Parts: sequence; C-alpha cells; structure tokens
Amino acid sequence: MKFERKNFLWGGATSASQIEGAYNLNGKSLTLAEMRPFNPNLNRKSIEEINNYSKKEYEKSIENVNKLHYPKRYGIDFYHKYKEDIALFKEAGMKIFRMSISWSRIYPNGDENKPNQEGIEFYRKVFEECKKSGMEIMLTIQHYDIPYSIAKNYNGWSNKKVIDLYIKFAATIMEEYKDLVKYWLPFNEINVATLSPITGLGIFREDYKTEYEFLNASYQGLHNQFFAQAKVIELSKNISKNIKMGCMIANITTYASDCNPINILENLLTQQMNRYFYYDVVAKGIYPTYSKRYFRERKIEINITEEELKVIKENTVDYITFSYYMTSTVSKSNQDNNSGNLIIGGKNKFLNATEWGWQIDPIGLRITLNELWDRYQLPLFISENGIGVVEKLDANNTVNDNYRIDYLKEHFIQINEAILDGVDVFGYTMWTPIDVVSLSTNEMSKRYGLIYVDYDDYHNGNGKRYKKKSFSWFKKFIETNEF
Repeated sequence: MKFERKNFLWGGATSASQIEGAYNLNGKSLTLAEMRPFNPNLNRKSIEEINNYSKKEYEKSIENVNKLHYPKRYGIDFYHKYKEDIALFKEAGMKIFRMSISWSRIYPNGDENKPNQEGIEFYRKVFEECKKSGMEIMLTIQHYDIPYSIAKNYNGWSNKKVIDLYIKFAATIMEEYKDLVKYWLPFNEINVATLSPITGLGIFREDYKTEYEFLNASYQGLHNQFFAQAKVIELSKNISKNIKMGCMIANITTYASDCNPINILENLLTQQMNRYFYYDVVAKGIYPTYSKRYFRERKIEINITEEELKVIKENTVDYITFSYYMTSTVSKSNQDNNSGNLIIGGKNKFLNATEWGWQIDPIGLRITLNELWDRYQLPLFISENGIGVVEKLDANNTVNDNYRIDYLKEHFIQINEAILDGVDVFGYTMWTPIDVVSLSTNEMSKRYGLIYVDYDDYHNGNGKRYKKKSFSWFKKFIETNEF
C-alpha cells in the first residue's frame, strides 16, 4: 500500500526545554520547566500529582541546585550537538523539523529592552543547518518554558502586561528568522492554559484565595494568549509573506461510554469545552455561544475588550496543528478511569494502553482529522504523535522497538485513509525523532525517539546517539512511500 499524498511533510517534533540543556550559558536564565526536579517516587499515572508543584517548591529549586537533579537543565545537550542530531534527522528522511525557541535565551528576564545576541545567533545557526539539510522548520514561539521572572514578577499570563512582553519577543524572532522559517506556531497546546495553569501560564495556586479565583485567572490568562496570538498573526502579515501562521492545540477526542443519551450529551458538552472551544476561537475568531453559557453558569468573568475581540476575529490561523496521543470515554456517572496526557478519561474496553495509561487509538486519528476538516475547512497538520516506552540498549547498541513501528504504521495508515476521505492534511511530526526529557514526569527513561540517547534519569551516561530499529523502518518508509 502506498501513501496517497505526494510532497507530504514527514518529520519530528521537540521542544527547547526538553532537548537543549546549557541552561546557564551565554546569558540564558531559568525557565519554570527547568525548575522542577526529577522525583523517582512520582506516580506517573497521577495527573494531580504531576501538576501538584507549589510556588514555594519552585522558589526552593534555586537553593537546592546541588541537592536535587533538574533534568530539563541538561536535556540531551542539543545546544552543543545540534549538527549531529540534524544530520541524523536528515539521514532518517525527515522533511520538516518542529522545534521551539527558549524565550529566556532571547530575553532572559522577559522584559529587557534589547534581545540577547548570543541567543539570536544560536538559533540562526540551527535554522541554517536545517536548511542545508533540506528540512523545513516549524517553529513554536512558546512551548512551556516561561521565564521564571515572568511568573515571579508579573504573575504569569494572568497579567495583561505579559502580552506586550511576549509580542516583543515574537516580533524580534520573526524579524530575525523570517527568511529561514516558514511555519510558525505562537503557542504549544494553548488549551493547557486551563488544564495545567502553572505549565501553560506560569500562575500559581497559592496566589489565589479560592479555586474559583484560580480558575478565573486561568481563563483570563488563556484569553490573553488568544489575543497575543492574534496580534502576532497581525504583525506577521507586515513582516513577511513567507510566514504561515498556525495554532497548536492538545487534541482531546472522546467517545460517549455507551449509547445512553445522557452520556452522549455529556460527551458533547465535554468535547465543546475541552476541545472545540479552542479551535473555534483561533480558527473562526469567535468565542462560541456554548462557551458563554459555560462562563455564565460558573460566574467566570474575563476582562475582554471590544478591540481585543476585533483583533481575534480579524486574525485567524492559516492552518491547524494538534497533538494526538490517545482517546478516552465520557460518562455522566462514575466510570472506570484511565490516566492520560492531560486529563483523566474513561477506559475503553476496545483499546490497549501504554504503561502510562494512555489508550492507543489509531482509528481515532482518522475520526479526529475528519471532524476537524468538516468543521473548519483549514489545512491540518499533526504536530505531535508517538509512544513513550521504557527502553534499554541491547548488546548490539540498538533497541528492537517493533511496538513503535506498529504504532507509527497504524497511525500513518489512518492518516492515509483520512486523505482518501478528502481531508487536507499536509504533514506530520512525530513526538519525538530522538529521546528527550519527558515533559510531565521529567524522565529520560520514558523514551519516544527513533534515536536512543545514552542518559538515564539522573543524566548518567555518555550522551551518545544510537539508531533504534524504528529509525531504519521510518527511513525506508520515507524512501519508498509504502507501508
């Protein structure tokens, strides 16, 4: 079977905080992502435990720098090994590399008058290396690495002053890299603003008296990001016609647990506010009517101006990108729950799950692509999809990861089916082409890559890169365009 679409952009995705390292070199400051230590006792299936990290613990992480291990400060040392890694991506046949820029490498405290030139030059060299290797770049402007000073001094994205700081950062890098980068994403998984406000917004529960106030601040921060994204799209139109602006949303596709109308309705309401709400704002430029009822019934009051709504309406995205890892079920009553990458969902007896409790559903990807295409009629791009597994090198310095080959193949088949359905999907970047530090659990042992990196959870190891079996499979797939 051949893959249907020619000139499809196959590639891989990473983020600065999970690969770069060099956290204290050449003017860079700490980000929130780099201030969470590895916890060997963490319940990896508990979303509450993963998200439960207090403001005081962040503050203590500066004092405890020599007592605990902070994996994202070291990543996989992409900062020094980017040429080697990009050469491996080229060898694998990647046509596009999705990566992000660390805000604190360009504006260390977020509010400086002038950018850090050493940071500017580092990314320029990375982009030029990608171009030499024949790869397009999809660049995420903010990917969960808010400078600590933004959270400490401004209370994160709940403060409208941060909008201007972010726009200055975005405008700087668009001007610098407009001829090197074509595809741009203002935020990674923008809906994480309300699902994990510390991660997505840099705001802390302790700064609010009640859960209601914290929830209200989260939606205010989300709105501020919606407006900032629209302003960046508006600015990009005057900077370069080469820039194509998309969005990035953590897609949460769910099914009703059965055909009981009560559960069908519950799933509809869940899909509206956990999924379509975010797409509707960035793709249609409106706050949908169902969201207004949701806010009204929960007494959520967001400071929104008519000018902000006008900018959001007039500056929608050119294409939609999303992450897709799993699906789950929804029920009005209690149900047997599974863990997930962002929310706890119901178990689906027809699906298998990873050791982290993420249910594997390739057909759900086809369903998702069809639903988004029917609803928005915008080109689609799968910007994250992959499987994390605990892996070790074997005696031949490789990993026989047939499970990853099966996972990728089954998802690729469903992308092909969606294309045959008439869906305009133009690219896919797997999470990840190379092992990285896990976002949520700070592990190196949770491995997603086609390429093994010799570090353990405490960064013991030599950091060498080794090709897994899936590397050869992916390379052959790209060369032949056949499953």
